[in-house]
Amino acid sequence: MTMMMQMRRGARMHHKNILLVSKTSRYMSHMHELRRSLDVSILPTTPETFSQAIRSGHEFDLVIVDFAGLSQATVNEIDDYVSENGCIPVLAIQDASQLSNLHLPVQGRNDFIIADASQAEFEVRCALLLWPSDQSTPSDVVTVDNMTINLATYQVYIDDEPVDLTLMEYSLLSFLATHPSRAYSRETLLHRVWGFEYCGGTRTVDVHIRRVRSKVGPQIASHIATVRGVGYLFKL
Repeated sequence: MTMMMQMRRGARMHHKNILLVSKTSRYMSHMHELRRSLDVSILPTTPETFSQAIRSGHEFDLVIVDFAGLSQATVNEIDDYVSENGCIPVLAIQDASQLSNLHLPVQGRNDFIIADASQAEFEVRCALLLWPSDQSTPSDVVTVDNMTINLATYQVYIDDEPVDLTLMEYSLLSFLATHPSRAYSRETLLHRVWGFEYCGGTRTVDVHIRRVRSKVGPQIASHIATVRGVGYLFKL
């Protein structure tokens, strides 16, 4: 098993979204490889489009900041955004000559990388922030009534019998079950489970919810509530 596979083995299976803030396009080739190797969605922004991106309704699991040429006003705006949204992890990219000026948010899980680091190191640092090692723990077993979800092995059991779910059905169920008592719109579920680059319509969510309910049985299906005019909520 490769190092990257080991780091991702215990990861939550909802799709990971990354926001890149950079004044230049020098990291676009890295982003292309990152999409392929980690199976993530990446939204590139500039200082001019950052405000629009964070108001778009997308939720991000990691913010990558290329500090070359960024103004203090943009840095402050990024700091405010990550702190107001649960201290989203930040990966700072800094030129070696500017290390003395390295800036990282005070709170949260953050890291930095030198601008000329290899693609392999870049991927490892991103993966460690997206899937911290403490996710591969006994807490990866979620139990609700007669259902058990093993988030490390991507398996679901009802009354100790395995349930045959597709990857997206599993991803949707595990996301809702690990984010209970909060209503999510269909658009948000598309972003969080399928990734914001997914081009399908919100009806996809309804179809998958219906399939999940039919497969897990009435006891667990009753936990997946439809919130009229909003979307879906997992009740405990």
